[in-house]
Amino acid sequence: MIRWLRDIWDAVFTVAQGLWVTMRYWLITYDPERKAFTQHFEYPELPVPVAPRYRGFHRYDLTTCIACDQCAKACPVDCIYIGKERVTGGKGFKVTGFTIDYTKCMFCALCVEPCPVDCIFMGSTHDLSCYSRDGCLVDFARLPVDVAWGRSTLNPTAVAASKTIIEPVHGGPNQ
Repeated sequence: MIRWLRDIWDAVFTVAQGLWVTMRYWLITYDPERKAFTQHFEYPELPVPVAPRYRGFHRYDLTTCIACDQCAKACPVDCIYIGKERVTGGKGFKVTGFTIDYTKCMFCALCVEPCPVDCIFMGSTHDLSCYSRDGCLVDFARLPVDVAWGRSTLNPTAVAASKTIIEPVHGGPNQ
């Protein structure tokens, strides 16, 4: 009988604890001093501060990539597609396309470690929202070099503009 009462007490106590947490956060929403996310950070005019080791959208340097496919092989969800062709009159490959499908990417950073020339790493861009699935396919070889590699952010406008370019902006490391 005592065990049964203890089980009843534990059930009531844990439910009350969970309800208290819910009630506490529900009451915080009615605080007049509380601000919305956009009031705290002035988003999208000013970028949102991120942690130093934040794993955001990739940064990719087309000028140093040797098209070794190590990042694509290391990706557990197969979201990296590398287009390459052999350089005529020389050795090595020319990168014709480096596409990441962000509808599949889980931002694990497993593609960063195997790169022998450190041409891909995780950036601090956190917002690449779009209205279609096509907008989540980013071809870094078609982006202008200052957007794909520079200090500017990887924004949806640059990604949308890159889809209209037919030839890659940069020929690769051998040109």
